[in-house]
Amino acid sequence: MRLLLVEDDDHVAAALSAVLARHGFSVTHARSGEEALQALLPGDGAPFGVVLLDLGLPDQDGFEVCGRIRRAGSTPVIMVTARADTRSKIHGLNLGADDYVVKPYDTGELLARIHAVARRTPPAEGRAGPSEGSPGSELRLGRLTIELPTRRVAVDGVVVPLTRKEFDLLALLARRPGVVFRREQIISEVWRTSWEGTGRTLEVHVASLRAKLRMPALIETVRGVGYKIVVPAA
Repeated sequence: MRLLLVEDDDHVAAALSAVLARHGFSVTHARSGEEALQALLPGDGAPFGVVLLDLGLPDQDGFEVCGRIRRAGSTPVIMVTARADTRSKIHGLNLGADDYVVKPYDTGELLARIHAVARRTPPAEGRAGPSEGSPGSELRLGRLTIELPTRRVAVDGVVVPLTRKEFDLLALLARRPGVVFRREQIISEVWRTSWEGTGRTLEVHVASLRAKLRMPALIETVRGVGYKIVVPAA
């Protein structure tokens, strides 16, 4: 996922960019509101999945930048700021921010909020990925077809029986191909529990999916982070 980090402090931006890069994000750094707005203009690259927006910018207030972003499109915005008062939070959310994180923050929490915002945002028009629209829709990834309502999975038209958790894990990853899901996030969403003591369970289910689908390269392990779906070549 591409992230736009709007932060005028180069030291803060460099540290956060390094953390985000380690978790599979591609980060573009903008130092001012105008620079951020220019970066969001349609171009040749993939659209940004999320904007991390500081409020204390040198050229204009972050609230104004958020309003302009929201008027121009639907790119998710997470305000990341030292302003902890309730009035600022309410104002930011009313302007259209999707979340509000107060500095100093826990990095794990920020990552979780980024993923949460991205999950509930429809893919931008023209973005590569599976088609998922009506309740009867499918996720199609090369030879693999996932029917969400019927929980039916097929490879080259041949149905592959999966357990309930295997299907939930595959569907979670397949909804956002190419996006790295952290182990903690997967355990939380699929098993509805914490990471402690369940890491081996996740590894077993990933191995089982690779074997049953006979597509070992479909689910890629991102060392030290988690897993992602690799879209098969046509």
